[in-house]
Amino acid sequence: MQAKKLIQAIENLAPINLAWERDNVGLQVGHANQEITRVMTTLDVRPEVVTEAIEHHVDFIFSHHPIMFHPAKNLDLSDPQNKMYADLLKNNITVYSAHTNLDAAQNGMNDWLAQALGLSNLQPLLPNSVNPQSGLGRIGDLAEPISIQKYAEFIRDLFKVKVVRVIANDLNRTIQKIAVIGGDGGSEYITAQQMGAEALITADLYYHTGHDVLAHDFVVIDPDHHMEAIVKDQMTQQIKKWQQTYSWDLIEVFSSKVNTDPYTYI
Repeated sequence: MQAKKLIQAIENLAPINLAWERDNVGLQVGHANQEITRVMTTLDVRPEVVTEAIEHHVDFIFSHHPIMFHPAKNLDLSDPQNKMYADLLKNNITVYSAHTNLDAAQNGMNDWLAQALGLSNLQPLLPNSVNPQSGLGRIGDLAEPISIQKYAEFIRDLFKVKVVRVIANDLNRTIQKIAVIGGDGGSEYITAQQMGAEALITADLYYHTGHDVLAHDFVVIDPDHHMEAIVKDQMTQQIKKWQQTYSWDLIEVFSSKVNTDPYTYI
């Protein structure tokens, strides 16, 4: 089938107009009219991910993070990033990215994270002005109170990381109403606290913001930006559902096995 059928389904789930205005979402490389038979989902498009795609004869990559955060200044192929673009074009691989629009979408990234974290009674943390059911972040409730220490350990194991960063004045305090923002959401801790959350799960929290969190006697648990890798299996499942619903020509869909987390914890 043509790539544009899959693209349309993605944009129905995560409309482009939900994206942050400076975000580079949508078709990144390739052509919407390209015939596709094998789709791979990934969090990031990195050279090692492209190598994996080529080895598995992939012709469409769905990624959460855009492939081009910064524009190319030249096409010097000695630059690994430029060579990656060339490899994609040479092997006729179309790349499509849904980033902050998927973050904000109803039944998108932040709902997936909230559900994995055991939250119910969900509502957007930062509701969209046009569609209040969508928006960045989610806030919801755990089935029962749990100590910060135990919940942090649960999150560490859930996202398969060696450590999580916890900012809290008392690890024995119990929490139940939790907010989550995929990616870098530390600046919204005040909003989370004002909405009644007792803790915020997010990543990339800045050092000085951490001091502010403690001063406000709030709690932030940071399990690493790579927690958004949940997108790989979730989008694989979603595409398979669309294939059945819309009776698409048979396409194979699978998740990238490459770990693109840039951090090593020693």
